[in-house]
Amino acid sequence: MKRRTLLLGAATGLALQLAPHVYAKRLKATMALFYGEEAITVGRVHLKTPPLAENGNSVSLVVDVESPMTENDYVREIRIFADNNPVPMLASYQFSPAAGKAGVATRIRLSNSQTITAVARLNDGTLWSGSSETIVTLAACVDPLL
Repeated sequence: MKRRTLLLGAATGLALQLAPHVYAKRLKATMALFYGEEAITVGRVHLKTPPLAENGNSVSLVVDVESPMTENDYVREIRIFADNNPVPMLASYQFSPAAGKAGVATRIRLSNSQTITAVARLNDGTLWSGSSETIVTLAACVDPLL
């Protein structure tokens, strides 16, 4: 075995072990940009993703938020995050009571198997979240780690 091959293998192994930590830091930093130290309560937000996706280039996602969508109680925005994507925030949607329903159906790209989280901000300023996990067999969004 050549010395270069050994060093390359060791560096690759280290990078793969560090990848989840790098992505977790990106997600925390991204969420801190939008929410700072605000409390996010789990509940009221429901995500539907396939448990297994053959291809990370196009994964279906449905997000629904429990809200009457009246003038006094409505969802102002929904942001969607993926904890292992190179860019954690996937999308942001704005709502008003005129929408009638707080929800979206879309397709997203996933770099690998991971947890998708949606955070909804209501008109009273409270934050609610929900999450879903998807296993991806063929990755998208290849990132050289930094």
